[in-house]
Amino acid sequence: MTRRISTPRREERLSRAGLVEASIQLLDESGEGGFTLSALSKRLGTGAGAIYWHIENKDDLLTAACDAVVGRAIDSCVAGKNPSANIRNIALGLFDALDAHPWVGSALINSPGQLPALRILERIGQQIRLLGVSKRRQWGAVSALLHYILGVGGQNAANGQLARKRGLDRDDFLKKTSSTWSQLDPQKYPFTRSIAAQFETHDDREDFVSGIDFILGGVGSAARM
Repeated sequence: MTRRISTPRREERLSRAGLVEASIQLLDESGEGGFTLSALSKRLGTGAGAIYWHIENKDDLLTAACDAVVGRAIDSCVAGKNPSANIRNIALGLFDALDAHPWVGSALINSPGQLPALRILERIGQQIRLLGVSKRRQWGAVSALLHYILGVGGQNAANGQLARKRGLDRDDFLKKTSSTWSQLDPQKYPFTRSIAAQFETHDDREDFVSGIDFILGGVGSAARM
């Protein structure tokens, strides 16, 4: 009988950290729909038993993969002395992470109260406290920022993923939508018509930051109350 030799490289792949990295790659390639332990086992050349040695179930591994991506995004944001600037950096880091890993948005929503969301909550909360927001209003400020980041960032990632699947060209889509909006009934859609030209050339990332600034403006007002 041939004895199976375990190499350091194989052992590294089958560690919990190795499973997390392999899961991130699989999720990036196949999305949550293609993320199964069977597919992961095939990728790693092992059986499900070896995987279950390190995890409780697939959801546990999905949350761990999400936490790894979120942790890297937040840790890459250099903190300065300006809390508002720090919050913008955190928000943009997460926006880019969600865009690069579209599955992270739904994974965060489906793991409320767990470590990935807690990392974001804690990092933003520290900056809100530094802005001088009263204890009574801190949760409201953090919650608004957290939901905005996950909602807008997640939707942007979903839009990008949908466009890639359908083979849509972003510039062409925006041009067609802008043209359609410009021809709407001016009595029923005065605002939409007024921003039609702006929509054609808008930048999703810049729009995202503008929303963060609007929220921070409200936070600043709360801090002065």
